[in-house]
Amino acid sequence: MENRRGKGLSFARRIYQPRIIGLGVGSISVTGALYPLAMPGWVWALLLLNGFAWAHLAYQLSTRSQFPYQAEQRNFLYDSVFGGFWAAAAQFTPLTAVTILSMMTMNNVAAGGRRLFLRGLLAQGLGVGVAWALFGIKFNPEVSLLQVYTCLPMLTLYPMAIGMVCYQLAIKLSEHKRALSALSRTDSLTGLLNHGSWKDLLHLKFHKCQQQQSHATIALIDIDHFKQINDTHGHIVGDTVLRQLSLELRRNLRENDLAGRYGGDEFCVILPQMPLEQAAQIMEQMRETFGNYRTPQIPELRVSLSIGLADFQPRYTDAAMWLNAADRALYAAKDTGRNRVSVSDDRIACSA
Repeated sequence: MENRRGKGLSFARRIYQPRIIGLGVGSISVTGALYPLAMPGWVWALLLLNGFAWAHLAYQLSTRSQFPYQAEQRNFLYDSVFGGFWAAAAQFTPLTAVTILSMMTMNNVAAGGRRLFLRGLLAQGLGVGVAWALFGIKFNPEVSLLQVYTCLPMLTLYPMAIGMVCYQLAIKLSEHKRALSALSRTDSLTGLLNHGSWKDLLHLKFHKCQQQQSHATIALIDIDHFKQINDTHGHIVGDTVLRQLSLELRRNLRENDLAGRYGGDEFCVILPQMPLEQAAQIMEQMRETFGNYRTPQIPELRVSLSIGLADFQPRYTDAAMWLNAADRALYAAKDTGRNRVSVSDDRIACSA
């Protein structure tokens, strides 16, 4: 409910300024058509009210409503009633009538699509009926120079205002699209890349290493006995440990290194342009730092990491072989006592 109200308020705010401009310059167009006619004073008072007060009243009705979007849709229908009324009151002089009714119709289509377009036509018809009942059914096919000049502001300023609203909306949609794209690539708990995004980047880095004959190392990182941490201290503590590891990764890695959460308590890192020996030093430093992690609430808690490393080898035919080499190194670290960094034996096999 609150989310819908927020969206409705945003919609009402976007419409507010264009409505002020549209009704203001629209009243100039109507004035040019009504001026030669003998209209009573209340008509001019109504024109001033519609042209310069209604936009502010409509905004208040929308923003104070429990459902601002629906209130704004009703305001569009009121706009259409006024538009039909002024077109008929001006005896459907072609330029003025077409200018007013086409702008109203454009608003309805942009704001509510086909449904509001059809409802807007009915509202315009209602306004026409009221004007005919008051002033009689009259048509004036002539277009004076005064009407041409008074319609020019409506034909120039109002489309510019609508164009600015559309531009601002496009910018906002682009920002939302980028934010959603980032969210779809990010693990919600740690803020690192998620499994799918990291593997996509691994394939890209693999092909880049193949084509450019460059170096890179990947690391698979596992928190030792993580299930025991969850079972003993609870998942909230486990989540805190995961976030701490992600924080250490950000602190110890370079800006262009790519860290992700591979799944559960396993993390993964791509280290472009980094030899295996240097990667091993960085991972060893991070293992030692993370091993010193303490929390005052649970002083007995101890954490450690097992890390497997594999650098790119030209004989790899796909990224899966590279990843499997790091995976084997990780399991070697686990099998030899955990809390250590293990290097893939693929390089040794190649050298032999």
